[in-house]
Amino acid sequence: MEAIKNFFTYYLPWMTLPSLSIRATDVVEIILLSFLVYKVMLWIRETRAWTLLKGILLLGVFVAVAYILQMDTIKFLVTKGTDLALMAAVIIFQPELRRAMEQLGEKKVLSSIVPFDTSKNVSERMSDRTVNELVKASIEMGKAKTGALIVLEQNENLAEYERTGIPIDAQITSQLLINIFEHNTPLHDGAVLVRENRIVSATCYLPLSDNMVLSKELGTRHRAGVGVSEATDSLTIIISEETGQISYAYKGELTRGVSGEELKKRLVVFQNKTVDAKKFRLWKGRAKYEEKDI
Repeated sequence: MEAIKNFFTYYLPWMTLPSLSIRATDVVEIILLSFLVYKVMLWIRETRAWTLLKGILLLGVFVAVAYILQMDTIKFLVTKGTDLALMAAVIIFQPELRRAMEQLGEKKVLSSIVPFDTSKNVSERMSDRTVNELVKASIEMGKAKTGALIVLEQNENLAEYERTGIPIDAQITSQLLINIFEHNTPLHDGAVLVRENRIVSATCYLPLSDNMVLSKELGTRHRAGVGVSEATDSLTIIISEETGQISYAYKGELTRGVSGEELKKRLVVFQNKTVDAKKFRLWKGRAKYEEKDI
């Protein structure tokens, strides 16, 4: 560092470097700010805030021109309207801000950053039989072009949506799911809510997504599936009544036109099968209780 300062002092005397005294807290502060800016940019890109940001940049250019040309009326309006604009932005993007705070408070945020070793096992969310029944029902309903909406609860409780439907509390079978979503039956309209290995409620009402990026050809069923995935951490299986196409929504992202095998792979990930947490450590190598692979 001293050599760099000497170089600038000798060859570029018009450029001076401030005396640098980097502390450990400065490094931590830079890392935290970088992580925060990165997360904010991701949030802006994945929500309607991206459209707002482009509008703000365009408006900023307009305001800069007004200040350069000394347009007093526009300067006065900008000064008086800034606080109101900030308040309006908070109101408009309340759902996105709420979801961002919920993600910040999720249990797995810290563990994903610092994967400490733990001796606890993680229990599976649903059984292999449930996964197979869900896939079988989805394939059969897709072939018959039977519209369906199946919401799988994860960590966040879906009781508020469960209360909007009719209680069932039945073991999951492909026959039961097909019968529920059969045309002109009392329970076919709305969503089925699944908790672990049981269907807890049917004909549930879900919030509709107002994501402008979604294709205009998608109907209410798909927007409801994406909407509940935006508001919660649930996984939603969607069967199109028009095309029989199988899709799933998770964290506001819609994956369309998946095969039965692709759906099963996604459900296995969601299943959270019992795994030995001994595999997740901060250091490489085997523990003393692990056998060497042959």
